[in-house]
Amino acid sequence: SGGLQNHRLRVRALPPVLKQNSSNNMKKFVNYIKECYNELIQKVSWPTWKELQSSAIVVSIASLIIALVVYLMDKSFETLLEAFYRIF
Repeated sequence: SGGLQNHRLRVRALPPVLKQNSSNNMKKFVNYIKECYNELIQKVSWPTWKELQSSAIVVSIASLIIALVVYLMDKSFETLLEAFYRIF
């Protein structure tokens, strides 16, 4: 373990913490933002407006179908449970 220790008094002084250069951190941050921007502009393949519309339609139809299936399951369980409770 680092730092000064006095075992008899059970005291330990930790070594001083070195401050990091804040301007170096800022340069790293700015460089990171620039790299992110360049990647978004040059490397990412963005869909066309037509592709985006067709994908949105597919997702909407799939969501409606799933909602309908869940609704039908809910109603069928409701009917079954009502019949079960009438018996008992």
